[in-house]
Amino acid sequence: MQHILEIIDLHAGIADKEILKGVSLTVKSGEIHAFMGPNGSGKSTLAYTLMGHPKYKLISGDIKIDGTSIKDLPPNQRALMGLFLGFQYPLEIPGVSLSNFLRISYNAVRKDEPMLVRDFRKLLEDKFEVVGMERSFATRYLNEGFSGGEKKKAEVVQLSVLRPKFAVLDETDSGLDIDALKLVADGINSVKSSEIGILLITHYQRILRYVKPQFVHVLVKGKIEVSGGPELANKLEEQGYSWIQGADDTSDEEERVTAPGDRAPAV
Repeated sequence: MQHILEIIDLHAGIADKEILKGVSLTVKSGEIHAFMGPNGSGKSTLAYTLMGHPKYKLISGDIKIDGTSIKDLPPNQRALMGLFLGFQYPLEIPGVSLSNFLRISYNAVRKDEPMLVRDFRKLLEDKFEVVGMERSFATRYLNEGFSGGEKKKAEVVQLSVLRPKFAVLDETDSGLDIDALKLVADGINSVKSSEIGILLITHYQRILRYVKPQFVHVLVKGKIEVSGGPELANKLEEQGYSWIQGADDTSDEEERVTAPGDRAPAV
């Protein structure tokens, strides 16, 4: 079954500041859309607004999954509708092991397909292997003491276990060395299928060498200024953003929300 995520004339911001100024996009199952743009252009604001982060205000517009609006739903209900957010800055959650977090999350989003503990353990081990994580991470507290690369790998493990309808990956490649980048890309590619649509937010073209998008969009000052195919990412790598109108004068600064209490839950 094909699913459709619709972002309709989305205006959103934080406090009294409007950051997104009319973003519209349709993502279908099986499609990969890369979102690029200079700092402060609204990329992370888009990710948080889609997931329903309480500090980001939706001013106008709509977000729909399969024709049903989710704009008034809390993050956990959006997750149950099939939306997933991979964080740019995954936070540590002491006292909750990665395996317990994922098993409870899996059973919450797949109520019709509950999995026994032993079966889930095998599933998790398989997902760890894809991204090059040791099995011991299953019993460690979620992201506590993880390196930056390990946190990003854990996010991809969450994605591959939960298999949502749509995944929004907010700079999953940031802070990764080339080896970790390839493993994270392998994890994303392992879930890539006709059943999942992906919005891949990134500053750089390098992850797009391993995860191939069909569509590339450039966000500037809260608006999509340019869209194209994979060749657009190559042009951006060669020429930067200066050829795009307004991209050399991006003054809107996105606020980064990194306090532990601010993380929108996965389910």
